[in-house]
Amino acid sequence: MQNRVTRLFNTSYPIVQAGMIWASGWRLASAVSNAGALGLIGSGSMYPDVLKEHIQKCKAATDKPFGVNVPLLYPDIDKHIDIIIKEKVPIVFTSAGNPKTWTGILKQHNITVVHVVSSSKFAVKAQEAGCDAVVAEGFEAGGHNGREETTTMVLIPAICEAVSIPVIAAGGIATGRQMLAAMVLGADGVQVGSRFVASAEASSHQDFKNLVVNAKEGDTQLALKKLTPVRLLKNEFYNQVNEAEKKGATEEELQKLLGRGRAKKGMFEGKIDDGELEIGQVSALIKNIQPAAEIVKEIYTSYEEALRQPVK
Repeated sequence: MQNRVTRLFNTSYPIVQAGMIWASGWRLASAVSNAGALGLIGSGSMYPDVLKEHIQKCKAATDKPFGVNVPLLYPDIDKHIDIIIKEKVPIVFTSAGNPKTWTGILKQHNITVVHVVSSSKFAVKAQEAGCDAVVAEGFEAGGHNGREETTTMVLIPAICEAVSIPVIAAGGIATGRQMLAAMVLGADGVQVGSRFVASAEASSHQDFKNLVVNAKEGDTQLALKKLTPVRLLKNEFYNQVNEAEKKGATEEELQKLLGRGRAKKGMFEGKIDDGELEIGQVSALIKNIQPAAEIVKEIYTSYEEALRQPVK
């Protein structure tokens, strides 16, 4: 399949693996890229020297294009950008910040830049900043999320009307049928996160993966909106956050409750009771842990099957 997204990234399929903290290292990114989609290294949980190591190992593991996801709120972002430029990473996805800050510098080094947005307003700003594409991430997504709580079904057509650059749909997408729905709404491709958490190559802890494949509808909830909104699997830590928010906790009180390393504790170290467990609503549809290449093939094959199926 060839369209604006596959041509932009030089991939076989318009499928992007999201750059998720504590899940998206070089093993996952290279496996996805080798399967014909675009793999991303999630730099938000990496020190600069660790990111450099992952980029170099990814280069050694694939001759296909791959990218790095960079949360713009990362404290040492200048070091991350410097490493990305020196290592000649071809594609960068930015999120959680103003795209004007780094897009121009990255573009000077012939790097393709994509920014993650949760509204039409921010999509327009990303286009004005010179981004090559946007990821339109709906309320269903895990990780950083929009305070507006706009669902993917509404967000995708709204952003497609607002910008002329390619739009990549994200939030609640784990199957080929969902991919087809996003494309019908106007998207040029999809970004898939939660499905790849439950992959063999994801660096997330096995106990977290097991929770993901056993999740049911209603087992996740958007929380911490006074800080940076994230969708959490319900556990003891979520219960503490929920109680604090019900009592009107301030930003400072929520930050103290969150503390440091909470996401690492839950998603990477497997402390599933008091760790932060970020995952999307679509976890309710994920039933098994598979190699990343099988996931890519399954999504695209079922997309083609859905495309051929007559309307009932």
